[in-house]
Amino acid sequence: MIRVEQATKHYGATVAVDAVSFTIGAGEIVGFLGPNGAGKSTLLKMVSTWLPPTSGKITVAGHDVETEALAVRRSLGYLPEHNALYEVMRVDRFLHFVARMRGLQGAQITERIDWAVGTCALEAVTGKRISECSKGYRQRIGLAAALLHDPAVLLLDEPTHGLDPLQAVAFLDFVRELSAERAILFSSHVLSEVTAVSERLLIINHGRLLADTPVAEFKQRASDSGGTLDDAVLDVVRSDARARGGASA
Repeated sequence: MIRVEQATKHYGATVAVDAVSFTIGAGEIVGFLGPNGAGKSTLLKMVSTWLPPTSGKITVAGHDVETEALAVRRSLGYLPEHNALYEVMRVDRFLHFVARMRGLQGAQITERIDWAVGTCALEAVTGKRISECSKGYRQRIGLAAALLHDPAVLLLDEPTHGLDPLQAVAFLDFVRELSAERAILFSSHVLSEVTAVSERLLIINHGRLLADTPVAEFKQRASDSGGTLDDAVLDVVRSDARARGGASA
């Protein structure tokens, strides 16, 4: 569903993403980890067609992000870290607006909005303005908007940012339910959340992919070393920092 082949992005002399390759298939939730400035956001923007790669190739649901950008966007649901919502609009009217922008028509709009409202548990706020909704509800509204057109691929960038612990747990449970037929790339700084919901981890630092590893393997490393799962994951970045002669992460 997502195929990234030697994707590279230059900003002038700065290499933000350096020859990164990975694939994510249907039914997979893959965690995406890295320190601030590691290249995560740049790569997500390339996958979502916001930025073209300098070199390499990226396809989403079989469509090239450069030559078939509209087809990629139709196949993709994206919940960015800073959830862009029209706060003066009522929730139901906002979802109707998004459905129209996604090309849905007639009874299909009602059907998909009803599904999204029920799936994201928004019944209590559909008649409220978005500005009146809590942070947890706003995240769910953003996710409902991303799901309206039933995309095959989901990009989730810091989706639990600002949620309280109970809201975060509920959100992660919901993401698991969505994964059966979708490819999901889940980017976060919260290791425990990523490892709880993902089958595989991509770890990036200084634009380079350091690991594409099953969570089960990291758990085994933690068990073998007597450390924690977080330590096993962080050791990948620490080792890279040592190799570069920098401070440990």
